[in-house]
Amino acid sequence: MDKSIKYIVGIDEVGRGPIAGPVAVCAFSCKSEFFNDIYTKSSDVKLPKLKDSKKLSKKQREIWFNFLKKQKEEENCNYSVSFVSPDNIDKFGINKCIQKALNKSLSDLKLNIEDVSIFLDGGLKAPVEYINQETIIKGDELHPVISCASIIAKVSRDKIMTNYSKEYPGYGFEKHSGYGTGAHYDAIQKHGQTPIHRKTFIHL
Repeated sequence: MDKSIKYIVGIDEVGRGPIAGPVAVCAFSCKSEFFNDIYTKSSDVKLPKLKDSKKLSKKQREIWFNFLKKQKEEENCNYSVSFVSPDNIDKFGINKCIQKALNKSLSDLKLNIEDVSIFLDGGLKAPVEYINQETIIKGDELHPVISCASIIAKVSRDKIMTNYSKEYPGYGFEKHSGYGTGAHYDAIQKHGQTPIHRKTFIHL
């Protein structure tokens, strides 16, 4: 790695496909040596193997989330999660909303462009001024810094959807997190759409 690089940044999104709720993008930053002894930094609980958030159980994601939150509090890493509402997703489209959230999360880290190397999952791209960036297919599985961003985004969004389940009972948001399951569509047929549904995503 270029010696001028002080931090690595991982970026991932969660919530592209659901028919309800916001989209979330996390930018996670740390020094490259952060991962050298990561499994010895947690004295309270044994950390599961770090991988794509979708391949971890809810309990495993919560363990990682709490560990990374503590590491942030101790200034060993930093992260920011940005959300875009269902209304804006309907108005501007999912791709533009993901890019807007990505730009905000990255900006919130307040890193000097020349100091960072950015790794992004899937088809994500950072603004062009970030010259040291690499998009990695299945990056949330292959690069630990993207895995951390994936976990934080997933847990943060799931918490929001669980809160929505209390505001809009009967839809099962705490179970499917807004994805278009059969039970979710059944609930829409029975109760109608809520303000957090993405109207352009629903096909009845």
